[in-house]
Amino acid sequence: MKLLFIICLSLITNLMASDNNNWVELFNGKNLDGWTEKTKEGSFRVEDGAIIGTAKDGMGTTFLCSNNNYGDFELEFETKLIDNKLNSGVQIRSRLQEPDGKQKHPAVYGPQVEVTGRNFEKNQSGYIYGQAWKTWLTPKEDKKAHQFFKDGEWNHFRVLAKGNQITTWLNGNKIVTTTVPAKRQQSNPSGFIALQVHGIKKGTGPFQVAWKNIKVKELSSAQ
Repeated sequence: MKLLFIICLSLITNLMASDNNNWVELFNGKNLDGWTEKTKEGSFRVEDGAIIGTAKDGMGTTFLCSNNNYGDFELEFETKLIDNKLNSGVQIRSRLQEPDGKQKHPAVYGPQVEVTGRNFEKNQSGYIYGQAWKTWLTPKEDKKAHQFFKDGEWNHFRVLAKGNQITTWLNGNKIVTTTVPAKRQQSNPSGFIALQVHGIKKGTGPFQVAWKNIKVKELSSAQ
């Protein structure tokens, strides 16, 4: 009986270790290796083990993008709005659209996990917005206001993207499972992960947002 217990404990330990080994740290806490700011320049830096994004007057929206693409995955990260007037987000399965004649920079498009400091009594962080599609992917009837986002503190997000289903959690609270419309799923079955610094009005800012403990675990079709 004792031998059976030891064998079972060993199997459980090995399974847990295997699961932990599947996680990949996207941010090493020291520099921006593995990331590229693709739409603008100079808005991101590393300070005290965190990525700091700065929204500057007249800069517009910019993104720090992972160099690798991801399709089905589990993502975890922590974020803090240093200035709660700032709106932000984390892109998943996102891509670049080359600029047309009116644009100076390529546009990032794809699903975005909303991170907002606006209205803490009726917060919408964790819902899915369609960046550059100018519409929410989470249906209006599923967007229920909550108070899970903590002002001035680190907030833990978990994102599970599997097929056309994206489920989000904020500080341990499930926010929503969003079914991505077929057209959007077809155009963005995979893509980069990106940190957003939202553009701000002229004469305001600078405003800052921070991220740390960013890690991803890719999922196979069998999971």
